[in-house]
Amino acid sequence: MSTMPQEIGCTPFRPEGKTRFDVLGAISISHFLNDSIQSLMLAVYPLFRSQFHLSFAQIGLITLAYQLTASIIQPLVGRYTDRHPLPWSLPVGMLSTFFGLLLLSQASDYGVLLLAAAMVGLGSSVFHPESSRVARMAAGGRYGLAQSIFQVGGNLGTAVGPLLAAYLVMPHGQESLSWFSLLALAAIVILSFVGRWYQHQHRLPKKIAANPRQSLPRGLVRRSMIILVTLMFSKFIYLTSISSYLIFYLMHRFAIPVREAQLHLFFFLGAVAAGTLLGGPIGDRIGRQRVIWVSLLGIAPFTLVLPYVGLLTSALLTIIIGFLLASAFPAMVVYAQELVPGRVGAISGLFFGLAFGLGGIGAAVLGELADLWGIDTVYQICSFLPLLGLLAAFLPRHPQGLPQESAA
Repeated sequence: MSTMPQEIGCTPFRPEGKTRFDVLGAISISHFLNDSIQSLMLAVYPLFRSQFHLSFAQIGLITLAYQLTASIIQPLVGRYTDRHPLPWSLPVGMLSTFFGLLLLSQASDYGVLLLAAAMVGLGSSVFHPESSRVARMAAGGRYGLAQSIFQVGGNLGTAVGPLLAAYLVMPHGQESLSWFSLLALAAIVILSFVGRWYQHQHRLPKKIAANPRQSLPRGLVRRSMIILVTLMFSKFIYLTSISSYLIFYLMHRFAIPVREAQLHLFFFLGAVAAGTLLGGPIGDRIGRQRVIWVSLLGIAPFTLVLPYVGLLTSALLTIIIGFLLASAFPAMVVYAQELVPGRVGAISGLFFGLAFGLGGIGAAVLGELADLWGIDTVYQICSFLPLLGLLAAFLPRHPQGLPQESAA
């Protein structure tokens, strides 16, 4: 037997069974529907602010109500379902999003807005950890590819949400939000079929890996998780600096019109989607630690020069940055799942919850800094964040590789 060192997530062992692209496609479409609803809700804040005469602090509380249920509850849901699988939690959780949207469309006071936002977030907190578990179950050993297919649906949904808000909700008013409950209804139908497949997997006899998994020392696992969370901080704060403020930055620095700045953001989000789709299978082939290393530290030269280049070069750099930055996330999620075997739901909930939470916190903090110091200064400060990618060098390698466990 070869004893050459191998990275976590780059092992020759692959359990029997083929990759279920039909299941992966179903949860990716559901992810698209779920995240388009989430970003749609955030994109109609200007409508709520004018209609209910809200202050920025009250807008922030709506985000807090949403983030509390969408972010903090996710790891708890994942931890519970690791021990007590709930195949039908996927369509049931989406019901919360469905009723939250209907309530949002009919809300007549601020308290109801808060309740509706929390209901939409609750649906997301159930969806992400359980769908990530389904992606692993349907992977057929190609865990990075499966995670990428699942995540790219969410990226596309996030990009579409603001367009739906601009062209459908803003011209037709608050009541038009009820139309989008049809998206949640479609997701419920799709997830009902996924839940049936998920339930069937637990009735099958469990396969035992040919080589037993060798556990890493608890201290090493704890240190590695701290490193991964730090890298998540670097990734999502920088990602927020682009996705939330690129339009304002370009308009301020280059005096271009809104539509042209929006086109730059569209190219960036397209690169993010491409990076998400390809990052997982690349990690399957060359090792997830290498993908994390290249994705986070590799963008540092580009981010460091971005605040000082012209408009065309800025557009090219943001495309490169978006692609490389997004490719890290599927690799990080699968790497963490393999680092802590048997805790797929808890790890997925933790990482997706961090994605939501860090994005929300980052947007608020960067907005405050932009008011104080200017948007140019914020971009200069954020350009150093990818240097935290150096920490990826301290992620462990296992001397014999880590065989994959049964995803169920």
